[in-house]
Amino acid sequence: MSRTVFCQHLKKEDNGLDFQFYPGDIGKRIFDNIGKEAWGIWLKKQTMLINEHKLALNNAEDRKFLETIMVEFLFEGKEPKIEGYTPQSK
Repeated sequence: MSRTVFCQHLKKEDNGLDFQFYPGDIGKRIFDNIGKEAWGIWLKKQTMLINEHKLALNNAEDRKFLETIMVEFLFEGKEPKIEGYTPQSK
């Protein structure tokens, strides 16, 4: 049986993540408050950001940059700036 959460990003009930994908307190916050649909949207944007900025995830500064944008996107509703990408209207 899947668990449900009130997704803070989409502002609706959604299936919760199966396990904590991200470590630490931020990971716990995501697990408790973000649904599968919003997490999937974030993963696509994350891939675009990694490619556009040529991020190396073994670099602590690049990981911090990505983490900041992730929190802003998932919890503050800020759309990341991705060159040549126009987000769909809600």
